[in-house]
Amino acid sequence: MTPARRPDATGSSVLSTTVDFKGGSAAIPASRDVVQGFVGRLGEAGVPTSAEFLDAARLVTSELVTNALRHAPGPCRLVLTLVEDQVEIAVSDTGEGFPTFLPRDPLRVGRHGLEIVTRLCDEVITKPHAQGKTVYARLPLS
Repeated sequence: MTPARRPDATGSSVLSTTVDFKGGSAAIPASRDVVQGFVGRLGEAGVPTSAEFLDAARLVTSELVTNALRHAPGPCRLVLTLVEDQVEIAVSDTGEGFPTFLPRDPLRVGRHGLEIVTRLCDEVITKPHAQGKTVYARLPLS
């Protein structure tokens, strides 16, 4: 995996956004608003995205933040970073448990978030750290 904080093509800056959430359900729609702003910055920087990208990025972010708030105590951090032709969506939390991938079950109600994330993203990995874990999802721009 390429480093999360990578200079853009001009080498002058990193196109990235970091937001810390204290917790609570208000963080979920707030995370979608952060994505909206970040995609706006991509457009201002001349980075092309597909027509579906904004909706997909908002959905992936919402699922990852929801999981962090539901399964881990304490705050979470959202980091959005342009990495080549993808946006890396990274959500860190204080939980020790890793996400559980359940087998496909069209009759199951709920708990389909990681299925959705893995279908939309090229890569989804989880890395532990001293205070919990970070889930990284790479979503293609087109």
